Amino acid sequence: MNYFVTGGTGFIGRFLIQNLCKRNGTIYVLVRKESRHKIDKLIEQCGADKKKIIPINGDLGKKRLGVTPKDMKTLTGKIDHFYHLGAIYDLKADAESQEVANVEGTRNAVACAEQLKAKCFHLASSIAAAGLYQGTFREDMFDEAEGLKHPYFRTKHLSEGIVRKECSIPWRVYRPAMVVGHSKTGEMDKIDGPYYFFKLLQKFRRLLPPWVSLIGIEGGQMNIVPVDYVADAMDYLSHKPKLDNTCFHLTDPNGHRVGEVLNIFAEAGHAPRMALRIDARMFGFIPQSVRSMLGNLAPIKRITNSVLGDLGIPPDAMKFANMPTRYDTRETERALKGSGISVPSLSDYAPAIWDYWERKLDPDLFKDRSLKGNVTGKVIVITGASSGIGKAAALQLAEAGAEVVLVARSTEKLEETRQEIRDLGGTSYAYSCDVSNMDSCDKLVATLLKNHGHVDVLVNNAGRSIRRSLELTFDRFHDFERTMQLNYFGAIRLVMGLAPSMLERRSGHVINISSIAVIVGTSPRFSAYAASKSALDAFSRSAAAEFSDRNIAFTTINMPLVRTPMIGPTSIYQAVPTLTPEEAAGMIAEAIIKRPKRIATPLGITMQVLNAIMPKATEIIMNMVFKTFPDSSAAKGEDGEPKEASAEQVALATVLKGIHV
Repeated sequence: MNYFVTGGTGFIGRFLIQNLCKRNGTIYVLVRKESRHKIDKLIEQCGADKKKIIPINGDLGKKRLGVTPKDMKTLTGKIDHFYHLGAIYDLKADAESQEVANVEGTRNAVACAEQLKAKCFHLASSIAAAGLYQGTFREDMFDEAEGLKHPYFRTKHLSEGIVRKECSIPWRVYRPAMVVGHSKTGEMDKIDGPYYFFKLLQKFRRLLPPWVSLIGIEGGQMNIVPVDYVADAMDYLSHKPKLDNTCFHLTDPNGHRVGEVLNIFAEAGHAPRMALRIDARMFGFIPQSVRSMLGNLAPIKRITNSVLGDLGIPPDAMKFANMPTRYDTRETERALKGSGISVPSLSDYAPAIWDYWERKLDPDLFKDRSLKGNVTGKVIVITGASSGIGKAAALQLAEAGAEVVLVARSTEKLEETRQEIRDLGGTSYAYSCDVSNMDSCDKLVATLLKNHGHVDVLVNNAGRSIRRSLELTFDRFHDFERTMQLNYFGAIRLVMGLAPSMLERRSGHVINISSIAVIVGTSPRFSAYAASKSALDAFSRSAAAEFSDRNIAFTTINMPLVRTPMIGPTSIYQAVPTLTPEEAAGMIAEAIIKRPKRIATPLGITMQVLNAIMPKATEIIMNMVFKTFPDSSAAKGEDGEPKEASAEQVALATVLKGIHV
């Protein structure tokens, strides 16, 4: 037997051709000239030779598929089975493209098969041909389809109609369900169907232990089949006699609801499962007009699109994830009886599907997570860059290829940092600025925009920290004024100066170096410092909300204790666990790469949660810290030898790494 296949280099096509290679005869595969290399790969995958699989130049969008008169003459009367698998299966494709490929492509394929005098025409249709039919759709049903507004539903229905009504040679139609990877290997070529929800499950797994029970939505039907079942069934059914002009549902007779499917894949991916699933039908008492109105509200649409976009889920995928249709498979089961071909249980092959996705298809695998890839050529301004965290970050970013702008008061120290960057082969610029002085901030902004045109990333790192109990501060109101002036007013002055150019370019990132004290919520002896950083945090949240749709990101880094000159006056800190400036700089690098809302340590987050649910308990803990770590001699205005940390202080500091204030 001889075969002609369109879409042979596609996902289902590859597996079908592997099966056809086991039969006698030659396989002619339609391919565009620019895709001839795919045939060589297909031959290699099938373990065949070039005489078994022969490419035929053509195009779905051309009459009779654009097959040349010479090839037509050679193949006429020699084709036993003509398989038409070529189509667009992408939900994100525009309607016009789907019309050309799915509708006109099928009409051209039928005309080509008729001219070749093929003995049987086989169409790979889809359950989408039934549209959003309410109830059970049988294999002998077609005109009963409903809910065909989406271009994919409509074009798949129309293409099947062409075969049924216009094809003059015997035909057979196959309607696969959502096709996922191979049931044994998990092999898949793209993210589609249930794969769109894998990223959500993966995020749950990273945030929560697998034994945590979640609340979810039950949803409609999600019928899934592995590609090897589809290919095996099509191969067998297409060769079985006396089945012409028949349609076959290649679907799972034991379909699952969306909630069940997600739980099966959650178990495969070791993610938390939804113990309670809410059936959306319980909201049926709300009129459709009201639901539509709410769904079309601008804020609701923005939130929905933002969440879906973050997870990589196209909005149209939700229609396919909530199908109201069940598919009768009695004709298919009857025809396959005795063949040994049946749909495996989703629970049995879900682990293979998940494993292949996580190793080969996870979108995060293709993101450039390198520091070099995210900072090369970017103008990054770092305040407080002459020492400590700022200097360490400047060295890391410059070495990775960033154009680092160093800002600090001391010109001499800035030049030292510039020289170290030159020694690393990096590029940097130095500007003297007192960030606590508003005029100095304004001059810096003007200079930056004049000399560099724009700023890609602003790192508000310059800061003042005062560790002094309130009883020693009653007559030192200037402690609060000075701290607020630098940590808050200076930082937002720079943001306000650079924001217009960022908004104009629709690109920018502000990184604020804050403190773990802000999220802990209780910070004895650091009232001035924590208040200034909290103010900056509140400002950033407001600005982020206003600029959310303009591609301007704000990241707050709640730093634990870092061994910098800032903590030098407190001698006790010499004996307690701290981060190195290089480790802190690594957190800044992470912020630039991932652009998260916040970066904090696990302990900081734990204390934040504790403070939210048991504020009195947090207060008692921090009071114990307050009593254990007294004011330094410098804070008291006394001269004296630095005291060594006691065993009690070291023990408590080890337990509360970074919180010992």
